[in-house]
Amino acid sequence: MSTRFWCESAWVDGQVATGVLLTADDTGTLISVETEIDTPPTIAEVVPGFTLPGGVNAHSHAFHRILRGRTHGDGGTFWSWREVMYSVAAKLSPENYETVARAVFAEMLAGGYTSVGEFHYVHHAPDGTPYGSAHAMERALARAATSAGMRIRLLDTCYLTGGIDSDLSAEQARFGDGTIDGYMDRHSSLSEAFSTEFPVESAGESFVYVGSAIHSIRAVPAANLPRFAELNEPVHVHLSEQPAENEACQAAYGTTPTQVLARSGVVATNLSAVHATHLSEDDIATLGGAEANIVMCPCTEADLADGIGPARELADAGATISIGSDQHVVLDALRETQGLEAGERLRSGQRGRFSPAELITSLTTGGARSLDLPVGELAVGKACDFIAVATDSMRTFGSVGEQIILSATSADVHMSVTGAQVRVRDGVHTELGEISELYRAAFAALEMED
Repeated sequence: MSTRFWCESAWVDGQVATGVLLTADDTGTLISVETEIDTPPTIAEVVPGFTLPGGVNAHSHAFHRILRGRTHGDGGTFWSWREVMYSVAAKLSPENYETVARAVFAEMLAGGYTSVGEFHYVHHAPDGTPYGSAHAMERALARAATSAGMRIRLLDTCYLTGGIDSDLSAEQARFGDGTIDGYMDRHSSLSEAFSTEFPVESAGESFVYVGSAIHSIRAVPAANLPRFAELNEPVHVHLSEQPAENEACQAAYGTTPTQVLARSGVVATNLSAVHATHLSEDDIATLGGAEANIVMCPCTEADLADGIGPARELADAGATISIGSDQHVVLDALRETQGLEAGERLRSGQRGRFSPAELITSLTTGGARSLDLPVGELAVGKACDFIAVATDSMRTFGSVGEQIILSATSADVHMSVTGAQVRVRDGVHTELGEISELYRAAFAALEMED
């Protein structure tokens, strides 16, 4: 059995191709990609518009979506926003988190993402004790992703201290594992459990993967960081998101967070530095020289007034740029990608800092590299994951070729496919239904109907 899609136009091998016929096997893996097929075969689904490899959301905190539209009324700072975030985290249980995450992942698919790196740190019960069922919160996220059809790399996050040389607060107790050995033991057992429950077999049919994360230099002591250099998997870290983080790190360690990571042997090709906003020239050279990954989250960085990171300089130094939605102030892969270029223009006074082709690369293959997933390209051997963008809407009409990446929004994404199955069509999830109703259930489960 095979599944075929005939795309009016598509992004193939770094350029716009027409009459693209995609054929996937019964595992949802691409076995053929043909171009210039003028007439669609009768057995192929016709996909109008411009088809892109599915967007890769390299940084997500699913439950942060609950804060959208609820933290903007009184200004505030990142730190005051964080207090509201803690209040929502306190409400989460395995049962309601699955309901919340299912809605978020469905919206993510509608917004142009087909894979996600879930930076997950709400591991335990609110008082810090483990749930009776092992990895209950992690399993809830995995079930939510698979039910929505979202490919996920669950980034199991280490969170040991509330700040450099300070204990976890009561709000943070459920994030921690006590010691680095406690984290490593739990992480190892999670990887083993998921390899059995969600085996990675082939590109198209494997939907759950495990990786690791260092929450931040604030949350993991420098003496513990070398343990992450031993892991043969993606390692993510919040890096220099706030000037206050840099100042605390300088006071404690006499250098920047990037250099603390470098001294620990963590800065490598499998590292993804999230935000990387406030960097020195030496930091940029260190990350670029190691060919590390950088995850920019432009909409969140703007919403929280974090600042604009040196994306162009990092790319020129050798780092790979990818995109994340972080707290989901929007779940729109196209707007998020446009934000990368917009930030560069605002800080440099120049247009075209990233070409349309580079922006597409950041959204697709850049994220695939960050998460080490078999996605990001319409190519044989990759998962049949893609989105289709309308080229005749009031936003996109007249757009030339790949420049549509700078004119379209999620409102133009009329089809999202993972594993060769249509998951969202015209904004409605094909199995879960209206996404707004999923959120109605999510807010009710959290007792936040108002």
